[in-house]
Amino acid sequence: MPGVRDNSHYQFLSKKWTDRHRDLQSKIFANHEEAFKWLADNSKQLVVGSLAGIMLLTSPVLDKIPQSVSSAAAQVKTIDRSVFLVYDLKNALPDQVRALNPDEEKNATEILARDFGFNVTAELEGKRLNTTYGIIGQEQHLARFPGDNMFTHFVASDQADKYWAYGMAPGLGAFGYFTDSSGTLTQKAIDREKYYIVVQTFLAPGYDSNPKAYNDFFKYRRMLVVNPQNGKAIVADIADAGPSPWTGKQLGGSPEVMTYLERVDGAQRGGVLYFFIDDPNDTIPLGPVNL
Repeated sequence: MPGVRDNSHYQFLSKKWTDRHRDLQSKIFANHEEAFKWLADNSKQLVVGSLAGIMLLTSPVLDKIPQSVSSAAAQVKTIDRSVFLVYDLKNALPDQVRALNPDEEKNATEILARDFGFNVTAELEGKRLNTTYGIIGQEQHLARFPGDNMFTHFVASDQADKYWAYGMAPGLGAFGYFTDSSGTLTQKAIDREKYYIVVQTFLAPGYDSNPKAYNDFFKYRRMLVVNPQNGKAIVADIADAGPSPWTGKQLGGSPEVMTYLERVDGAQRGGVLYFFIDDPNDTIPLGPVNL
């Protein structure tokens, strides 16, 4: 029948996919045991060459492929989709955290844009950071207005027990207070502090030529921050400059950002991807983002 290949073709692709990812499966099996159990039980039925392809099989094209294949692929819907993202990022990123080369950045942004549904980029309006893949460290809460403290920070909040221990930074962020007073504190300002990151704005290429223009660009600029080891992603905004190069870190995250990304390994640090969000109409809110 034209357009339909025999089972040997599907079996060949299945074997190719299984061999390609066997070594990676062993590394992240502990975090996705149920998903990998399904993959192990059904590997001979898989007919695509990449994990992204499996995701496509859960779309309306299911009724256009052989029934035996579509039946197996339909079961993929029960698997945590972050497994696929982790796989694809693992193949796109270097083994060690370092600045990405242009091809690696391109591959990473294409994967993230595909999976999260909005455009991300390493360069925006002719500006970029010194790196897009770096070690993130723990930061404290920032004062949102004059007189803000830990008590006012968590008044009438059920999050105090979870985040109180991180304390308040002794100084202001690079861009000052988020608002003029407690009376003008908006939800937008609350979210800006809650989901803030610290990046090395001062190391951005071209920064020294026009610091004011670069600071204006970076102030509250939204970025997608992704933990490539578990697929967790969050939309955060730049609210401070740092850390110093001698720390060995390239960025920092608020207690809420670090907790969500699960970068709480004792050292409160680990590798993350971070790219500008190309959203001129400001439609993508701050906070956790799902696949």
